[in-house]
This record gives sequence, C-alpha cells and structure tokens, in this order.
Amino acid sequence: MTSSQDGHEQGPWANPGFLLWRVTLKWQREVAATLRPLGITHPQFVVLASIWWLGRHGQPPSQRELADHTGMDAMNASQVARTLEKKQLITREGDPHDTRIKRLRVTAEGIALAKTAITHVEAVDHAYFTAAPDRAGLVTALLALAPPDTDGS
Repeated sequence: MTSSQDGHEQGPWANPGFLLWRVTLKWQREVAATLRPLGITHPQFVVLASIWWLGRHGQPPSQRELADHTGMDAMNASQVARTLEKKQLITREGDPHDTRIKRLRVTAEGIALAKTAITHVEAVDHAYFTAAPDRAGLVTALLALAPPDTDGS
C-alpha cells in the first residue's frame, strides 16, 4: 500500500504497479478476444508480427534476435516459434554462416495473417487507449519504463 505525504494510506488505487497489473490484464483479455477467431494466441501474434517486422528491415531474424526484440525469454520465444512453424505460418532455417543459429521467416500465409491480426490489434489498442487523457504522454512514460534495445528493435 502506498501512503500519502501526510502518512495516510491511499490503498492500491494509488499504486502504479497495481494499476499497471489491472490495465495489462484488461488489455490482454481484449487482445486475446480479437485474436481468438483468427486462430492465434496473443504470444503467437507478438512473435509472428515481430518476425515479419524484423524480417522486413534486414535479414530474417534469429531466434535470439526475436527474443531480444519481444522481451521474451529465449525458451518461450523458441516454443512459440515452433508452434507457428507447425501451423505453417513461419519457417525456421539454419543460418548459412553459423549452424547454431535458426533464422525465422514468415510464410505467405503467415504474412496475410500477420497483416489481418495487426489491423485487429491496432483497433483494440485505439479503442482501449482512447480513454487515456494524454496518449502521447502514456507512450513516453511506457518507453521510459521499458526502452527499446539499443540495437534499434
């Protein structure tokens, strides 16, 4: 519980961590609901869209680059990528210069799904975050809390 300057308890509604938890859960439920008819989960969407985006701006990303970009741990990113590969939405190919590296490439079907899913999720984002009195300020605050990696991702 947080306390005001005069020492009185303000409760969870003044605690940014508690509020972020509630905002995140509500937003995730809305995103999951919009993705369900498309046949993918929220983590699958993040991985699919990230592979597509990263691949458009250079060589196909490695699983490590994907994990770094999304903030997922490498094991989870790899598991989600394997699921997307089974769905034939991505391919995982060996790197010609380093056999330890798997390069991820979105299939034509995956690109079509990524584009549709991005449109759906952006609509959820727009509707959900319209309630924020200063959307630009919210984005600035979130970037301060979780800045992008210095590698440009």
